[in-house]
Amino acid sequence: MAVIGLAVLAGLALAPAAVVPAGFTGTAQAETLPMPPREKPDPNAPAAAPEDPIENLLDRDPEPLFSDALVPYAPTQQPGDTFPSGTKQGALYLMAKLTRDSKPLESGLIWRIYSETTNEDGRLELVATSRGGDAEFRLDPGAYLIHTAYGHATATNRIVIGRDVMSKMVILNAGGVKLDAMLTEDQPIKSGSVQFDIYGTEFNERGERNLVAQDIKPGTIVRLNSDTYHVVSRYGGANAVVRADIQVLPGKLTEATMYHQAADITLKLVNDPGGEAIANTSWSVLSPGGDVVVEANGAFPAFVLSAGDYEVVARNNGKLFQRKFTVASGDDKEVEVLANAGSEAPANMTQ
Repeated sequence: MAVIGLAVLAGLALAPAAVVPAGFTGTAQAETLPMPPREKPDPNAPAAAPEDPIENLLDRDPEPLFSDALVPYAPTQQPGDTFPSGTKQGALYLMAKLTRDSKPLESGLIWRIYSETTNEDGRLELVATSRGGDAEFRLDPGAYLIHTAYGHATATNRIVIGRDVMSKMVILNAGGVKLDAMLTEDQPIKSGSVQFDIYGTEFNERGERNLVAQDIKPGTIVRLNSDTYHVVSRYGGANAVVRADIQVLPGKLTEATMYHQAADITLKLVNDPGGEAIANTSWSVLSPGGDVVVEANGAFPAFVLSAGDYEVVARNNGKLFQRKFTVASGDDKEVEVLANAGSEAPANMTQ
């Protein structure tokens, strides 16, 4: 397992994504609908017990069953605080918090309201959406599924709407993680060369971890449900890969630095030491066991390689040229392969 540095910060301040003002679209109807009550949910009130998630209803993951096509459902909010007679819809006011004790989130939320009944494709119909902080909806009476997303932190709740006004506070039980990578505490890795993938710790039926987020840049705050995650740090595009299990705590920001043992290596095929690189060369870098680590074409291929021993094979003009070399962490260098020290062999020779 990787060597990592961890810091867990209280008082989580997760930087919001681009904020779109809360709102929704729909088909207007003739009747006048009321606004939700002036009294919004009390952020300090005890949270209600969580409702059954969609997994229990359908016995499968929720996202693949969700349709992205909006179904017209209601007009936007209209003035008025009480229902007029004959109103056929109910009003729903939603807020969300990271934890029971935290303040309501004011931005960065995505609300999706799904009908509980499926369409002809067996998917749940998307009835309404809203982005920003708290959200207000007008809905026909019936059962709905409320999907709340804050970055990669999500919650799904079931609610039954009547013809009255309802308010609900969603507790996401979420935190965040901020990732970085270095060679040593005093030796950073150049910008743009590291990316992170975040996986769940459990395996699916194919024996693979479920991907949560990918291609995360260093310094990015990723919002996640409280849980343990398997983080993969990729330095370059070859074999410099570090893995670690990192725990995300509710309402807190976990900062993790992952340390790589690797270096930048540039390959050259030359006639004499220090000479010019020979063009039109194909390259294979092999592990001590003969496995191909990385391949490339050109006069100056460059890779980030994990510390260790390697053998490089250069192909040029129907000939093979070989050399063994060692990579030390942080020791960026050129590796020259001498053309006059190679052995002739067919270009299609098995590696």
